Amino acid sequence: MKPASNEIKVLQNASESRFEVTVEGLLSVVDYVLQEGEIALTHTYVPVELRGRGIAEKLVRAALEFARREQRRVVPACSYVDAFIARHTEFKPLLK
Repeated sequence: MKPASNEIKVLQNASESRFEVTVEGLLSVVDYVLQEGEIALTHTYVPVELRGRGIAEKLVRAALEFARREQRRVVPACSYVDAFIARHTEFKPLLK
């Protein structure tokens, strides 16, 4: 059963350097690397079975909101993150 978008709770897993969510037993992630004053978002992954549900968007938003709160510049080292920021210009000021 498809969860409502607002039921998807993204968690930061600092020990694994990623933001993650588990839906229907499947793990989706945005991996990152913290550098001095920066966060490089390096990889976004959502299993095929879960695509099209807005999970990648929720993960990337959580990562970008973290960057904003922590006053870190964002390095979009993942094509999905780069395209997301291009579509959601409110996050462009975070770019390195």
